[in-house]
Amino acid sequence: MAKPLSIRENVCLRAFNTFQFDVRARYFVSVRKVSELMAALLWAKERNLDPLILGGGSNLVLVDQVNTLVIHIAKMGKYWRDVEGDRATLILGAGENWHDAVLYAAAANYRGIENLALIPGTVGAAPVQNIGAYGVELGDTLESLLALDCETGELVELTNPDCRFSYRDSLFKHRPDRYIILEVSLRLCRSKPFSLGYGELRNYFAQPEGALTPLTVAQGVMAIRRRKLPDPPQLPNAGSFFKNPEVSMPTWQRLRSEFPGIVGYPGTHKVKLAAAWMIDQCGWKGFRNERVGVHNRQALVLVNHARGTGRDILALADQIRSAVWARFGVALDIEPRVYPQGREGRE
Repeated sequence: MAKPLSIRENVCLRAFNTFQFDVRARYFVSVRKVSELMAALLWAKERNLDPLILGGGSNLVLVDQVNTLVIHIAKMGKYWRDVEGDRATLILGAGENWHDAVLYAAAANYRGIENLALIPGTVGAAPVQNIGAYGVELGDTLESLLALDCETGELVELTNPDCRFSYRDSLFKHRPDRYIILEVSLRLCRSKPFSLGYGELRNYFAQPEGALTPLTVAQGVMAIRRRKLPDPPQLPNAGSFFKNPEVSMPTWQRLRSEFPGIVGYPGTHKVKLAAAWMIDQCGWKGFRNERVGVHNRQALVLVNHARGTGRDILALADQIRSAVWARFGVALDIEPRVYPQGREGRE
């Protein structure tokens, strides 16, 4: 059987993961249509290959060479639907750049995702992690999404509750091989109050110049992020590598008595700890070896300085997690997906 589409062999994935790990895919294809995706999946099935679905590679640690078919989702498109008064639904193809989508909505004066500006990656990856920043999560505005159910071979629409969103988590993170996200629907509003309660954002807009708009809020978020976060094309990274751990109220009280300066954000039943503060207290902020390191302005971000590997990053992450556990008795979980699975150290 002839290869469908334009399946290539021995393809370097450096440009397809924001850590810029120099690993190769045995086979690679980029798809823009559902029919192309179905053809690629069939091609892989006929060869007993378990394909790796890839978007922007902004939340991925590639540990080994990828001995299978990589399917790069490049389904584009964005348009408005169900415009009713000051509300509208924004439909986004999974291959769209997430930051560009934020600016697209902001330019139309729709509110709801402006706090998520400058988060790297594609739209299709956003629901997997339930991306969030500055007090806002994708799950706050996602109405539904269109996905291919790989178990049934059918296109399915999943509503917000179906996605089981929680802090940096979703159904898709626990079932990574079942659903391939193709399209996302966001319900946005022109009159929704801005979410400016997060410390840095509140300080930035303490004395706003003129009326606030979704675009000015997005620009403020961009300015804050650029001050403290590295740009992946310039310094390869995957954004926040560690989740902020949640602990019980009794554990929070214990930690506050032992470490008066500890930073936490109390919720109804639990407290979310600032992982960056704990990592900094353990002396890891700004650490660097010959290949990888911890960013000097944001301790949650691990960076690839000089052609490091996925194993280098995971080894560093494991050292940091061990140090935080030894000092605070708090376990840190990592945010990115590790491929292949089972190479996550203590994760």
